[in-house]
Amino acid sequence: MSAEDLNPREREGVIHPEVRAPDDESERGQDGRRLHHAEGASKPIRAPRTREPQPRGAKIRGDRPIDQAEAAERFLAAPLHQAAHDERLWDLRKKRDTAAFGIPEWEELRELASQIKTHTLANLDRYLEEFEANAKANGVHVHWAVDGADHNRIVLGILRAHGAKTLVKSKSMLTEECGFRHFIEAEGIAIVETDLGERIQQLDNEEPSHVVVPAAHKTRFDVAEVFARTLGTDPDNDDAHYLAESQRETTRPHILQADAGLTGCNFAVAETGTVVTCTNEGNADLSGNVPPLQIHSIGIEKIIPRVEHLGVFLRLLARSALGSPITQYTSHFRGPRKGTEMHMVLVDNGRSARLGMEEFWTSLKCIRCGACMNTCPVYRRSGGLSYGATYSGPIGLIIDPTFNKRKYSTLPFSSTMNGSCTNVCPVKINIHEQIFAWRKVLAEEHQIPALKQGMMKAAGAVLSRPAAYRAAIGAADSALKVLPRFAVYNPLNTWGRKREMPEAPRQSFHAWYKANRMKGDKA
Repeated sequence: MSAEDLNPREREGVIHPEVRAPDDESERGQDGRRLHHAEGASKPIRAPRTREPQPRGAKIRGDRPIDQAEAAERFLAAPLHQAAHDERLWDLRKKRDTAAFGIPEWEELRELASQIKTHTLANLDRYLEEFEANAKANGVHVHWAVDGADHNRIVLGILRAHGAKTLVKSKSMLTEECGFRHFIEAEGIAIVETDLGERIQQLDNEEPSHVVVPAAHKTRFDVAEVFARTLGTDPDNDDAHYLAESQRETTRPHILQADAGLTGCNFAVAETGTVVTCTNEGNADLSGNVPPLQIHSIGIEKIIPRVEHLGVFLRLLARSALGSPITQYTSHFRGPRKGTEMHMVLVDNGRSARLGMEEFWTSLKCIRCGACMNTCPVYRRSGGLSYGATYSGPIGLIIDPTFNKRKYSTLPFSSTMNGSCTNVCPVKINIHEQIFAWRKVLAEEHQIPALKQGMMKAAGAVLSRPAAYRAAIGAADSALKVLPRFAVYNPLNTWGRKREMPEAPRQSFHAWYKANRMKGDKA
């Protein structure tokens, strides 16, 4: 039974009055009309009441290549989850389009942001030194981490030096990349995620599946089950307000009692030594301002030169991520409060090496908006956890191999190459071209299965010879017309899984063109 099934008197004890108010000002504009952007315009996905087990992500086997196709097949076999995931993310994509086209200078902003990032990355050493100097002048302790393990050791050292036993953490993809939560828990320090989506994933012992909405692959039924098992909530109450309020009430005490807080970073301003975080829940403010010890984990590519550049990226980020003109909270952390301590950890973890990759360095421009994920047909239908990596979807296909070519060698092939990811990228990263470039690199370095290499070699031989190509197309079309279904849909025909083969045309385009446009000429 959900909260909607209860009468008003019964609902009093289930949902906090503040979240029950039908005229919540946060969802309406000054004219009283409901807002038409981001979450204010989201419509609940009307799924059947039948519950369906949530499919789990890719199976991790050390450095062995991730079998994304196998995990994706399991996600596709869960129709409620697949449909809800697809609908949810396509809704975000449509909101992004509405917000983007609502300002005439959108393309100029994208171009300007791309140029700012190009300039910054070309002068990254200088801007990092400027950031460090200004942060230290603000009273901040600045640390440098070579890789993820180094980052974890530095943060652990800070916590141990202050006798910290509890840590509250806001959303940070960098710390996920470093495996920080698992590391710090193993060291005996209690860590609590304060972002709603991240908290759901932590309680369910899963990694985030999306860079902006970490639990996008879960239905409200899944969340109700997780909260009932871990927080003691009513397992039959899947009302979103009830679940969110339950998480809030159980997390706030952890925040108030925490010895330390850690936040991520959306942008680091070299000119002022400031860390800027963007959230819709205010959890970064609580994590950063309530505990006496404050830590910020910063990827070195998050640097931007000046405060005036911040406005460009803030206008792009929320619109690209959620279709909202701005996030609810844009927080500037510049220096420690009186009686407290602030630390900033600048992390490389392969970024310097990627900066030297001629074809792939522009992936460092990424501002982690998730727009490419929301538009990608493969990601929307296979779920983020099927990629078996911190970064999934199109941006993950070009970032992950820089960390481990062998482990993520299959991911660049999980794409239709339609180019939609590049079209929506707010900093104009040529994502689909880099996906293709990675395929070439992996093939040349023999990082793909022998069967796929053989198929690609055979395809190359056919495609490079027009006569052979036309003969193959003709033979395939003829075969599709007469072969029985079992002969077409078999394990060797991966295209035929979960989809129907197209009907064979009566005539190829070349044959039609030769007959109608090349009369009297040789083909």
